[in-house]
Amino acid sequence: MKKHKNIRSFTIITLLIIQMVFLFMIAKEKYEAANFTILFYIIVITVAVFFAYRYLDLHHDTYDYEKIGVAIWVPIGAVFCYGLNIHIGFSSVLSAGITGTLASFVPVLNKQSMYIKKIPGAIYCGAFVGMSSAEITPTITFVIVAGLITGGLFMLSKNLFLGIGGKLGALAFAGVSMVSLLYYLFI
Repeated sequence: MKKHKNIRSFTIITLLIIQMVFLFMIAKEKYEAANFTILFYIIVITVAVFFAYRYLDLHHDTYDYEKIGVAIWVPIGAVFCYGLNIHIGFSSVLSAGITGTLASFVPVLNKQSMYIKKIPGAIYCGAFVGMSSAEITPTITFVIVAGLITGGLFMLSKNLFLGIGGKLGALAFAGVSMVSLLYYLFI
């Protein structure tokens, strides 16, 4: 039980830190405000998010994880969307839309299969990874690794942020951000 709570806390804190650092970097780059002012606003936003997490019912009480067989579709969706975006030349939004639309028809193959009904969400999460620009995701290897990390986050966050829009995009953002940091540090 404690292990599951630690995994849930790790996932939430990781997403929160990545988004707050990114928000800080945007504010620092775009606005001519003192660092103190930017830091103050970020702390206010962080505290608001913390209280929202603490007092709103955004999660199930059970600790449940998505199966790896479902999460493996995240990098597949990422590679498919990336191929449409970069190699075919469609815009990123059109590529993600095509990927998501095609994924929505997968459950038609077998309407009784609970497994197949879970695949469209995973593929669509991968589409958010694959819709990144070529400057952000320079190689297919980058997209695959970002898709795998996002797939891991997808597995861990099954019961997190229920009913809140943007979960799949936030997971994709976190996966691409982590791989971008690793790419920057080591390559």
